[in-house]
Amino acid sequence: MTTPPEQQAIAERQLCGLVNGLAQRIAEHVRERAATLGLTAPQATALREMSGPMTMRDLAERMSCEPSNTTFVVDKLEKQGLVERHPHPTDRRAKHLVLTAEGAALRTRLLALLAVDSPLSGLGPQEQRVLRGLLEQAVTSP
Repeated sequence: MTTPPEQQAIAERQLCGLVNGLAQRIAEHVRERAATLGLTAPQATALREMSGPMTMRDLAERMSCEPSNTTFVVDKLEKQGLVERHPHPTDRRAKHLVLTAEGAALRTRLLALLAVDSPLSGLGPQEQRVLRGLLEQAVTSP
């Protein structure tokens, strides 16, 4: 049985509103936690995503932004002594971004802060997996 177009439009509007509301709550949560550490939200996002050495392109992809925006953020983190650029082991044109000891320590503090009262903390691990699966399915379907 197919859903009438009007009902489908209402359902999609409601779902879009919920997804947007969740994204706004997560962004605000990151902003608040970042500020307590003297970071901007983009800096906190970069630190959160730097789970190991990576290229600027890899980081930009993880941050869901353009490489030029990532360069600006990394420049600031580098000036703060949190990130270093190292030669890439196999590509002379690329640099590997590596957290300094201070950057790694700050990342650990940030991750702990982000886990407190997260907008997703009301969902258990299984519910988060289900939500992630549904969102991935929605994002990748034609």
